[in-house]
Amino acid sequence: MKSRAFGFLIVLSILIGLDFYTFQGVKYLTKDMSKIWQLVLYIGYWSLTVFIIFTTFALYMGWFSRTDKNGRTLFFIAIAFNYFPKIIFFLFVVFDDLVRGMKWVYSSLRGSESGGTSEDISRSDFILKLGAAATTLPAVATGMGILSGAHDYRVRKRTIVIPNLPKAFDGIRVAQLSDIHSGSFYNKKAVMGGIDLLNAEKPDVVFFTGDLVNDKAEEVEEYIPILDKIKADMGVYSVLGNHDYGDYVNWASATEKQNNLNDLKAAHKQLGWNLLLDEHTGLKVDGEELGIIGVENWGNGFAQYGNLNKAIENADYEAKILLSHDPSHWDAQVRNMAPDIDLTLAGHTHGMQFGVELGDFRWSPVKYRYKQWADLYTEGNQHLYVNRGFGFIGFPGRIGILPEITILELKKA
Repeated sequence: MKSRAFGFLIVLSILIGLDFYTFQGVKYLTKDMSKIWQLVLYIGYWSLTVFIIFTTFALYMGWFSRTDKNGRTLFFIAIAFNYFPKIIFFLFVVFDDLVRGMKWVYSSLRGSESGGTSEDISRSDFILKLGAAATTLPAVATGMGILSGAHDYRVRKRTIVIPNLPKAFDGIRVAQLSDIHSGSFYNKKAVMGGIDLLNAEKPDVVFFTGDLVNDKAEEVEEYIPILDKIKADMGVYSVLGNHDYGDYVNWASATEKQNNLNDLKAAHKQLGWNLLLDEHTGLKVDGEELGIIGVENWGNGFAQYGNLNKAIENADYEAKILLSHDPSHWDAQVRNMAPDIDLTLAGHTHGMQFGVELGDFRWSPVKYRYKQWADLYTEGNQHLYVNRGFGFIGFPGRIGILPEITILELKKA
């Protein structure tokens, strides 16, 4: 409880500090305006901040549930529109203060040499006005991220060579979805468009790598008639992600939490998906088998339900594919404990739903938390593919890192 309170105070202090520091630049830019216009702009500047601080405090106090869909969406929209532009303006104010500081030092040295005193160094109109203009970019990007980025599905294709791949599976087309987060969706037509895009690729098999919901099994109910349209000749296989266990809800009892998990497992069955819980199965073609292994969620910094040893027990297949929600599992366990797993499919990171991708260049702040956070990674004969996620959580959109449908063609060397 104490650590939670300390974390709350740290976050609150950072937000208020950012606002007050940036406000100094706003006051300077509005110094020549009438008192009425100053008041209007000041109220506009602080209104979202007051809302965010009050909501954060209310969440901490438990005055309303963090699982309330509309409230949570509004909260993250407010954060995005309030702080993305202010962070940009903050950088200009800092730069202006650095320039002023250097001028003050130079003026002080000259003053001491001549017996005079340092002059008062005023702020730069040009730098601050440029900063104010620059804030329009993140504001526009945030709006576009919500209006179009959330459902701007991209099909990403890769070819992966697996030397020991059974001949019958040479050229198999594998589709991967991850992080659907059905509790965040608000546009069924757009979601259906994404599923149509997947089915148009005609994959041989589909794998889903966790986080069907945000918190509760009931979130997926209205999307079952859409998600059950996902089809493949060899079937659909799935695993659970960290959000699927209901760990972020204050349940009335352990029984209620377990019932929710049971309902979620039943939803996978209703969708026609084969949910793998620390177990394996084989895809069979012309008398040959490709091993499919699925573990429960296991990740650094999150609940570790998965048991890899149990999942791979007696998994005597010529080639193996592992479904594991969190990519940190690959370095932490998979590569050492199961070096014969040829391909691991993961998700979880969402690419933070924010970043830049230009050709082969990609960057997102999430890279400082996860070594493998998007696309294909190879170490020796082992491969890891990290899906950028089909849905979203928190911020109801995506900026730069768009929702993904992965198509992998497996080839025998």
